[in-house]
Amino acid sequence: MMYQPDPFSPPPNISHPGVMATDVTKKFAAAVKTLAPGQLVKDEHFTLFESVAALEIMDSKMDSGVLAEGESLDEEYDVSRDLLPEEILGIIDQLLCLEMAWHLGYPLSQTLFTSVYVEALLKPRPANIDDAEFIRDARIRAKQPKLLFVLRAYCLGLIKACCFVNELVKDELYYEEEDFVTNTYDRSLLYEIPVTSINSILQQARSDLRAVSNDVSKDISAALDLRLELRIAFLRAIDLSGLRKANPDSLKMPWVQMTGLIEHIKKQHPLGKPVKEAFSTKLQRRLASTMPPRPMVQPSFEESFGHFKQLFQDGIDIMDILKYSEPQSLLNFLLLFQARKPQPLVYIRTLLQSLLFKEMVVLGNYSIRQILDHDLSIVVLPCAPQIDPSWDQIELPTDPRHQTAAQMEIFRQRVAECYLDLFRIFCQNRCRVRRTLCHSIQEWDMLQADVEEIDQLLQIALDEKSLVIERGSIGFSLPLSSWAYLYKLRQMEWIVQLGFELEVYQTDELAGMYWYLNYLAKTRAQHGDRIKSFTMRNLQEARYGANAGTEDYQQQLPQYTASKEREFMTSLAYLRVTMLDAACTWEFADGLCCLYAALERLGLIPTPRRPYSSDELRYDLRMKPFRSISLPPLPPFEDFTRATRQPELETLELLKYAESAVGGARKGYEALAKMSDTQAFSVNAHAGWVGNVRNCLKAAIAAGVSVSTLLRAVERQGEGGGDLRLKVEMPAPGKGYHDWWIVPKLVPTA
Repeated sequence: MMYQPDPFSPPPNISHPGVMATDVTKKFAAAVKTLAPGQLVKDEHFTLFESVAALEIMDSKMDSGVLAEGESLDEEYDVSRDLLPEEILGIIDQLLCLEMAWHLGYPLSQTLFTSVYVEALLKPRPANIDDAEFIRDARIRAKQPKLLFVLRAYCLGLIKACCFVNELVKDELYYEEEDFVTNTYDRSLLYEIPVTSINSILQQARSDLRAVSNDVSKDISAALDLRLELRIAFLRAIDLSGLRKANPDSLKMPWVQMTGLIEHIKKQHPLGKPVKEAFSTKLQRRLASTMPPRPMVQPSFEESFGHFKQLFQDGIDIMDILKYSEPQSLLNFLLLFQARKPQPLVYIRTLLQSLLFKEMVVLGNYSIRQILDHDLSIVVLPCAPQIDPSWDQIELPTDPRHQTAAQMEIFRQRVAECYLDLFRIFCQNRCRVRRTLCHSIQEWDMLQADVEEIDQLLQIALDEKSLVIERGSIGFSLPLSSWAYLYKLRQMEWIVQLGFELEVYQTDELAGMYWYLNYLAKTRAQHGDRIKSFTMRNLQEARYGANAGTEDYQQQLPQYTASKEREFMTSLAYLRVTMLDAACTWEFADGLCCLYAALERLGLIPTPRRPYSSDELRYDLRMKPFRSISLPPLPPFEDFTRATRQPELETLELLKYAESAVGGARKGYEALAKMSDTQAFSVNAHAGWVGNVRNCLKAAIAAGVSVSTLLRAVERQGEGGGDLRLKVEMPAPGKGYHDWWIVPKLVPTA
């Protein structure tokens, strides 16, 4: 709509000495009328930046320079003002809260850069430690308050710690829009000043504080000293975390120290007196930023304390990743650590990435080949010639050993990135893990097809025979593609299970998604059984030679050593726990699928109206990550619907089957919970692993109760229906026994 000037409104009163104002409203309105609709007139010197800036002028939400009546442009707080000891303590505790807000993902402009004292240290940019003063004029500095040196030392330690954290996060994989803001707005964060100089200032401040302790309350002095000690310990923890070859227990010491310090700091917090005027959003005007002004973010001290306590405990726990046992325990460590509630902070997760893999070295001591070959020996190739390092020394091209070693090197180069990315994925936030896994399975699907060609070449080089068992021939082992297929199946299961945790599926979709999870787990169990068949054949041949399977193979070969026995037993133990875990998932998912299908039949779970959707469209949406996967094939929609609803079964039969399936899952989880850390491949993470299994067990018991309740109600009322006098209560997100197993609660109605 064209602008029409109001003839009754008076022209603006613009008067200023030396300025002649001309009202161009009528001329402008007349000129606009000559333009065709959609026509734009643009001066070549009036850029996009200027046009957007013009829209922001004098809008308090967009223009950081707009001033309220009586407000000054710059912050007028005097950093040389006299402060009481309790006020210094209060400012430090305020900085602690702002530091945690930054760790939680808020930008520095809304957190630490709202501090007048931090700004005074960073601007102008200090060239050395002596320049990093609140007051740059030496004559004025001589008259500064006597305890200001404590606040200066604390701020220097804080800024340097933030510098290290920021650089570490930037070096690793993270998502700025989801996790963390690394923008420093043209502030250096004391990057050029060595940490030794900062530590010297902190230590000197502690000594000087003790020297003036007679002038300060004993409690206040102790509180200030503990906060300086916290900064020293934090810098020490960051410094030690780069020593990946050191003893992991020694790397934990600063984190353990900080855990104790933060408890004391919490008790001392009431001694401080906040100084709100020492923090101002006006400082955002000085930052190199195109963002509009935003309010300061400062969590409460109690909330910040909880986050710091978690941060320090997570710092202790992640050092256990350096206690390498085998790849499956390493993967379980990451799976369980990443699933913690509340989720570990981004600094901890990037530190975990750094400990895991840096400069082509895994965990500070191992090559990628060592980890990869160790994994292959556990899953599919125990004591196999394919991973024998001595075969690398054979140089004759026609020798099968040379051909095998060459093909295995091609395999390692092909899979190394995908394999390491699998570990990195579990250093991301929970939502990002699921999204990344959806892309990862596409890579693993192509990988499986590629390495199958390598398998076929190795099959010829090693003169492998197909395996015939009582059920008939099951073909060749194809160990490398079998290994890739097993990992792909696990990732597909994780995607579905994370969908339950992240509330991707609606209540009336749970039956279908649990059926698909059951389909994947059953496929994994069958694939594990196939791998086990070939492992057993290889074990017999290693023990008794080529005559294994005939009557004269009872004599064990002398070259079958105790180390080979251990390697085979480790592989069989892994396959046992994998198949048991898959069976538990299969049974539990099957039971919940039947339970939800019965609830829908009985009208206890309403189907919401979806005028712009259909079951088939939603099926396509939910199965989009799996549509392009070659194996296992995605069931057609008609088969999926029939398998989910099971129309051929009466409701009573359906519930009896669900009761049996859930009971089987419960027994399986009871067996898993009794396994040791080596049996469960959860070394260094066994407590978390057992806790996870027990939560699954509790969910299975709760599901059994729900099935039994519904079964008795149906038996009482008969198939015809009638009022079952039951209602369904779904658990609130994160409030169930396990986030992957959503168990409905059936409550009697009046």
